[in-house]
Amino acid sequence: MVSEDSNTDGTSQNGASNSTSQNSTSRNSTHHDAAQSGMPERRGITVRRAPKFVPFLVLGGVVGIIAAAFVAYGIPGDASFDIGAVFGFFLVAFAAGGVLLGAMAALILDRVSVRRSQRAIVESVPNSTEDDAEA
Repeated sequence: MVSEDSNTDGTSQNGASNSTSQNSTSRNSTHHDAAQSGMPERRGITVRRAPKFVPFLVLGGVVGIIAAAFVAYGIPGDASFDIGAVFGFFLVAFAAGGVLLGAMAALILDRVSVRRSQRAIVESVPNSTEDDAEA
């Protein structure tokens, strides 16, 4: 329960309060007043293009499978080994390696996107029930 001489955040409103609590009180009341009056709220955000990791992992796996097929079927090998077993061995090794390389590429691109991030200011759009009723 909030008493009459304190704000909703618990800071006191009496004359003996320090300047920090007065600043936060005025900021809170300004923000609350802006929201009540219908003025849009402005906020700073960080905008960046982050890569999706799953497509990089899948692409790395597919490239690994193609490389395994090329090594198993394209290069002549020992006749004592079954070609399917050779493909299966290289498939596991190259697909795992391709997934790891795809993950590393995604991580590098993610790090680059963090460095190229930009700041932007956005403002909220007030809810309009009149427009929704007309549509």
